[in-house]
Amino acid sequence: MSEELIIRSAAPTLAGLKTGSLFPCRFDSRETFTREIRSFNRRLGRKGLRLMPLRLTDGGALLYLYRPDRLQQDLENDEARALLTEIGYDDPRPGRCLPRLLARFRGGEEFPHEIGLFLSYPPEDVRGFIRHKGRHCKCVGCWKVYGDAAQALRRFESYRRCTARCCRQYAMGASLDDLLVAAS
Repeated sequence: MSEELIIRSAAPTLAGLKTGSLFPCRFDSRETFTREIRSFNRRLGRKGLRLMPLRLTDGGALLYLYRPDRLQQDLENDEARALLTEIGYDDPRPGRCLPRLLARFRGGEEFPHEIGLFLSYPPEDVRGFIRHKGRHCKCVGCWKVYGDAAQALRRFESYRRCTARCCRQYAMGASLDDLLVAAS
């Protein structure tokens, strides 16, 4: 797994603009991949980030890069808590929600659309997506918007600019460590 993949896929999370990012990764050897995850976690952990595989297949993984402190804040939102409770999460604390989310990803169930709550999507948009089965949204960017479209469009643009800036800096010689913003 390359630094470039992480930067290209998760720059807004690396920069502290969002709680988490979800992205696919290919690998040849599960053993090598596991070592790489551990190595990245040692580096990322110093800045308050964690990288976790949510789903593994032969030769591929779905990775979740996140900021545990921010995730806790996001999941303390009343609307997020209510939604998680409605869909079967007994305890909205991250330490309890992440194992449940992981089980849903690995259990072969329908894709867990509540993942949006773990990626800084507004709870009203996650609820709208689930309720309307992905249809009838106001606009589409990093996610489908059912609430405040103007605010979402501003966030989409800030994520796009952040990703472009980080990719440019990486191309000019910056490392992943150079681009990490410490948790505040």
